[in-house]
Amino acid sequence: MDSRLSRSTYLHPRRITNPVEGLLRNGFPYSRRLQSHTSCVNALAFSSGDGRFLASGGDDLRVKIWDFHQENLTSPSCEFVGPVGNIFTLAFSANNRYLYAGGVCERVYRYDTSNLASATVSKSPEAIYVDSMDSIREISCHPSNENLCIVGSEDGTVRRYDARVSSTSGAPLEGILQLQSEITGVEYHPRMEHLFVTSDNRGNVCLRDERMAFGSLPERSDGGVMRFNTKLSKRSAKHIVRPEVSSLSFDREGERLALTLLHYLPTIYTISDPNPIATCSGECLPDGSKVSEGQRTYVNSCTMKHGHFGGPGLDSDAFYGAGSDDFRGYLWRIPPTSQLLEQRVEVSPVDWWSEKEQIGVAFTEGYSNPKYVPKELSTPFSRLGGHRSIVNTVIFHPQLLHVVTAGIEKDIILHSPTPGSPCTQNLAETPQEVRSISEDASGDRLNYLRSLMGEVTDDDRNEEHTISMFDHILRVEGRGDIFKSNRWIPTSDSSEEDNEDYEDGTTDSSENDDASIFS
Repeated sequence: MDSRLSRSTYLHPRRITNPVEGLLRNGFPYSRRLQSHTSCVNALAFSSGDGRFLASGGDDLRVKIWDFHQENLTSPSCEFVGPVGNIFTLAFSANNRYLYAGGVCERVYRYDTSNLASATVSKSPEAIYVDSMDSIREISCHPSNENLCIVGSEDGTVRRYDARVSSTSGAPLEGILQLQSEITGVEYHPRMEHLFVTSDNRGNVCLRDERMAFGSLPERSDGGVMRFNTKLSKRSAKHIVRPEVSSLSFDREGERLALTLLHYLPTIYTISDPNPIATCSGECLPDGSKVSEGQRTYVNSCTMKHGHFGGPGLDSDAFYGAGSDDFRGYLWRIPPTSQLLEQRVEVSPVDWWSEKEQIGVAFTEGYSNPKYVPKELSTPFSRLGGHRSIVNTVIFHPQLLHVVTAGIEKDIILHSPTPGSPCTQNLAETPQEVRSISEDASGDRLNYLRSLMGEVTDDDRNEEHTISMFDHILRVEGRGDIFKSNRWIPTSDSSEEDNEDYEDGTTDSSENDDASIFS
C-alpha cells in the first residue's frame, strides 16, 4: 500500500462524496516549472469560463499566454508587448474578447484576445488608457458586460471604462471615484453586478454600489454600502492597529470575501457581516502537527500578495490560497460559513481590557466596541513547494485540478495532485526542501543598495541578483510586527461608535443596514 496515501487518509479522515475529493486527499505533490519569463512574475489570470488560457506578466514587461488545451503544457502559445513598466495586474473580460494589463507605467493596456486559439494574434495593444497618475494596482472586468472594467490606482482613484465609448484622449473613461488613499484592490461582485469592493493602503475595505459611485452627478456619492472591519486589538499592546490590505478576492458565488493583510494573516468575511469569520495561519503542518520552533511558516511582510478562492471540480470554492515570504504557497480548506460563525468568539470591552479572556488578537471597531475573535484555521490543507524565493500569487484553475504559483523568480510553477492531467504529462514530485537564507548578509545588502541607487549593470539583471536583493529585504522586514506600525487613532471631533471618520475621507453611517443593495 502507498504509505503516503494511508498516512494522509489516517490524518485527514474525510467523507469522499466527490471523486475530486479523493484525488485531492494528498494535496498537490506534483509540479512543473513553466519557463519563459526573464524576471519576476507579478500577475496571473485565467480566462473566463473554462480557463483555457493563463495570462502571466511581470518585470520583463511581457504578457505570456499559456494554452491549457495543449496535451503537455510546457511553453506559452503567444505573448503581448506594450507595457514600459512592471506589470502588476491582468484581467480577462467576461467572454474573453479583451485582456487588460496594468502596472507601474500608470497605463492600462487593452489587447484583443478574441482569437487566441489562432496563429494570427496581434502582439500590440488595441487601446491604451492613460488617465491614471500613479501605478495601476488592480483591474477587474464586469462579470457579464464584455465592455466594462474598473481600474484601481495608487493615485486614489477607481475608474470605470467602457470599450464602446470613444474619447479624444483615447481612453473610454466613463466615471471616476476619487478616494484619499492609495487603492490596493478592486473587484466586481461575481453575481450582484452593480456591486464592487475596494481596499486601500490604510486598511479601508468597502463594498460599493456603482450606481451611486458612477451614477449621474447630482446623485453621485462614494457608493459605500458595507465597510469591513480590519482594525486589530491586542490586550498587551493597549492600542489598535489597522493593517494595509495587499489584495482582495471574492469566492465564485460572491458570498465570501478574503483579504491578504500586510504583517497579518489572510482573513475571511461574509459580505453581510463587517466582522471576519476566519483567519488562515501556518501554525501547523498539513498533517496537524505543530511547526517546529525556528522553522519558517506563513508570513506576509515584504511584497504585494494576491490570494484567490478556488474549488475546481467542486460545487463551491472550498479552498483559499495565498503566497508567503517563506517561499511556499499555502492552501486552506474553508469550512461552511455557518460553522465559522458559531466558532467566532465575541468579547465585551470590559472583559477584554480586564483580562478575563485569555485571547491574543481580536478585530474591533474601536476601543469601547466589542471584540471579535474569528476562527483561526491553523492547519493548511497543503503547502506548495518548489520555489526559491517569495511566492506572491496563488491561483486555482477554474475546472482542472491545478494550482499555479509565481513570485520573485522568473518561473511559474504548475501544481497538480497527480503526475498527469488533460494538459500535462510526467510531472515530477515537488521538492519539499526550502532554501535557507544565508547568514552572511553583506553581499545581499550590497546588491540591494546598488539596485536602490540604480547601479545595476546588464550582467546583474539575473534571477540570482533579484533573489539576493529580496533576501536582504526579508532580513530587514520579514518579521514585521503589525502592532508596531499602522496605529489607528479615532478622530477627536466624533464618537468612534456612531460617526467615525474613515481614513479614505468618508464617514460611517447606517448604510450597513441597507438591505436594498442585495436586491
